[in-house]
Amino acid sequence: MRAAIFLRAARNQLKHGKLKKYNFTANFLAPLHIFDSTENYQNSFHVNTFSTSSDVHKASTSTDAKKFSTLADPKIISSLAKEQNGKYCLANASGSNINYWNAISQLSKSRLSALVVCTTSAGFFAFGAPISYTALCAASIGTAFCASSASTWNQIFEVERDAKMKRTRNRPLPAGVISTRDAKILGTATAVMGGSLLLAGTDIVTASLGVGNIVLYSGLYTYLKPRSEMNTWVGALVGAIPPVMGWTAAGGSIFDLEALLLGGTLFLWQFPHFFALSWMHRVDYARGGFEMVPVNDPNGDRTSALVTRYSLYLSTLPVIASVAGVTSAMFAIEGLLLNGYALHLARRFAKDRSNANARKVFLMSLWYLPCWMMLFILHSKTWKNENDDKLADENELSKMASRVITSIRQNGTEACLHTHIAAISKDKECGLTVVQNQVESVKESGLIHAEEVGITVAGVLDNKDNHH
Repeated sequence: MRAAIFLRAARNQLKHGKLKKYNFTANFLAPLHIFDSTENYQNSFHVNTFSTSSDVHKASTSTDAKKFSTLADPKIISSLAKEQNGKYCLANASGSNINYWNAISQLSKSRLSALVVCTTSAGFFAFGAPISYTALCAASIGTAFCASSASTWNQIFEVERDAKMKRTRNRPLPAGVISTRDAKILGTATAVMGGSLLLAGTDIVTASLGVGNIVLYSGLYTYLKPRSEMNTWVGALVGAIPPVMGWTAAGGSIFDLEALLLGGTLFLWQFPHFFALSWMHRVDYARGGFEMVPVNDPNGDRTSALVTRYSLYLSTLPVIASVAGVTSAMFAIEGLLLNGYALHLARRFAKDRSNANARKVFLMSLWYLPCWMMLFILHSKTWKNENDDKLADENELSKMASRVITSIRQNGTEACLHTHIAAISKDKECGLTVVQNQVESVKESGLIHAEEVGITVAGVLDNKDNHH
């Protein structure tokens, strides 16, 4: 409280011309910690407001100055930085000027962007060998730039609402660490770099998806957040696009079944993930004026039902992937085990809508996604065995990746459940393998039948031509 009074006094003195020059040193005032409800002591700033070195020495050695270490209201720090037009300098705990790289990282939501890049890379590797590492780098870095741009523009549009929420009020824009003008330059530059890199290093489809996602996230999603609960579904669509970008960058089509499975998984995954997060922060979202399901659901009936429903939908995808022949049958078994635990946590949250149970659902979603992606790639039939003839045409890195995946598959086969079932029954196979083989045989017979029909039709047409 005394620190806040001191800062206001310093501001008043500045307005009346009593403090004309400012020498910013780290030793004048003890750190004024800005406290955040979710990240304790997220940022530490020193505010230095004295002119001469003698003033600084007197202030730094005074008894009162040493007692000013306390929790400060971020709004005071923000208003000081804005009202003095840069005359006040915010410095980090080491006394250097504010770390703009840290501000850029926060504007870009670097951790979220890293997760987005991982899903893009997973989509690329799911396409199989040979691997073009030039295209992989272009897709990953281009996606990172696009994600950075989308996050930056989102924070530009939501700066006033972010300032009202405890978990977001210390972001660079509401805290006054970086100007709106600089943020707009960053958002525009990363959008141009991301789109250009995707266009030059991959193809126009991937580049269009990347740029379109910027517009979808910073435009429609941001617009809907304070207006409609449907913003969550739009946000889920935004999250579903990056793995499809990876698939198309590797040479696939957005209409391939693999691309639909990858995108569908990311789409469905985001509902348990985000509903659990927004339930924990429902009071904060209400403070910011956002229309989220948990904000309008005080008892948690709808929230818990949606978490359970989409967890159930998510559990069907490994089975679909296996039956459709995209992956091996083992992926269905491992996927059911993975989703079984997710459904267990969802049911616990449905019975007891506590923040503790919501946190368990949220934390589970963080490791669920990389596990699912890794298993999908390992069991994908797009990867060939290391003795495949096509391996000779691959580069060394592609060969290495193929060998690693083949080795993991072989070790997994020795411990896999359906292999032991087949060994015990000798001439019998497990149900999933039987169904998968039947589906593949139907596909093959359908192709043969189509070819026969085509030949018959062609023969009839030839006979008609000869007759005429």
